[in-house]
Amino acid sequence: MATQMELAREGRITDAMKIVAEDEHVDAETIRQGVSCGHIAICANVNHTNLIPRGVGEGLRTKVNANIGTSSTYPDIEPELKKLDEAVACGADAVMDLSTGNHIDESRRAIIEHSPIIVGTVPIYQATVRAIREHGAVVSMTDDDILHTVEKQAKDGADFMTIHCGITRHAINMLRNEGRVMDIVSRGGSFIAGWMLHNEKENPLYERYDDILDICAKYDVTISLGDGLRPGCLADATDRAQITELITIGELTQRAWKRGVQVMVEGPGHVPYDQIASNMRLEKRICHGAPFYVLGPLVTDIAPGYDHITSAIGGTLAAVNGADFLCYVTPAEHLCLPTIEDVHTGVISARIAGHAADVVKGIPGAREWDLKMGKARKQLDWDEQMKLAIDPELAKNRRTARNEVGEKACSMCGDYCAVEIINKYFDKKESPCND
Repeated sequence: MATQMELAREGRITDAMKIVAEDEHVDAETIRQGVSCGHIAICANVNHTNLIPRGVGEGLRTKVNANIGTSSTYPDIEPELKKLDEAVACGADAVMDLSTGNHIDESRRAIIEHSPIIVGTVPIYQATVRAIREHGAVVSMTDDDILHTVEKQAKDGADFMTIHCGITRHAINMLRNEGRVMDIVSRGGSFIAGWMLHNEKENPLYERYDDILDICAKYDVTISLGDGLRPGCLADATDRAQITELITIGELTQRAWKRGVQVMVEGPGHVPYDQIASNMRLEKRICHGAPFYVLGPLVTDIAPGYDHITSAIGGTLAAVNGADFLCYVTPAEHLCLPTIEDVHTGVISARIAGHAADVVKGIPGAREWDLKMGKARKQLDWDEQMKLAIDPELAKNRRTARNEVGEKACSMCGDYCAVEIINKYFDKKESPCND
């Protein structure tokens, strides 16, 4: 079976491309061309049967991902399915199943079966858990264990997979020689690096990359090249290790495209505000325009409990400068497993960041959305404002709680509402600004 990329190169417009084109308000040929050259990825595993396809990449609306999944502390899948429902209701475009608790296979299959949006996974998590349970240590994991897990998750319908192929022995030496405050904060990156250091061998994901591509091509899984050496604090941003891994990822991107496999590239988490634009442009150049998927970026390290805000600040600037996909950050980041409320806040915060960038990038419909809200506010049309709000229920609840029923203005200004006053006295018919 041919992949979306292979079909696009043959000049064929698939049903998935048509759905994406309609969603993005662009013509299907634009989507086909983007998929053909790798600048757009349609993450759509052939076995994810209830998926509504979405595109990620150049010229498209900035997408948002929500992380869910069980842990050893909270192994029950039911709360995670409720988080999935909340993420979908809030407008997330994807979820990642990061489960490490009991019954990982059952959890993943339940999430994929339940999800109408893109589902991503990180196979190294399950391979590591299996190695610990069966062999007593991460370092006992074999490359066949990893490939078995990749195949299993692909067969189950995972639409994209984070694979930490870019961590090489050379990159780890760079990290150790330069020195870092936080070394490695990527969970998958730490698993692979620990394995490499203990066994004194090269990264098996890097050495068996062609085998991984064969699996991805078979099920049309988009490979998301993970940034295992991403900075975990501002002090470590844009160092030699991060850039060395990125250069390797650029090479791996081209190898995947030659095989007809779609690619996304994952980007840094903690980056000072003045380095974000250069990081985005560097990735786009080194990885030849592949869709860029970033965690945040978080612009300060000192706000646990408020990292949905630190990441939204960075996310807008990142998307303006080339990021295509924002992984949400919730108020629970760095603290605990997120609740349903955290998922809600994280998705909405990331969507606000993405939309702010889409307005600047000229994405079809973005500026029009804001214009409609401006006109509704001008008319003090509260029903229309609630419909247009990015979080309608919250806006409606706030409005109802602090205003009298039927009140035209809001309780902030009361009798001194600027909009109401100017509507009363301004002669709109003679205004040169009148439409």
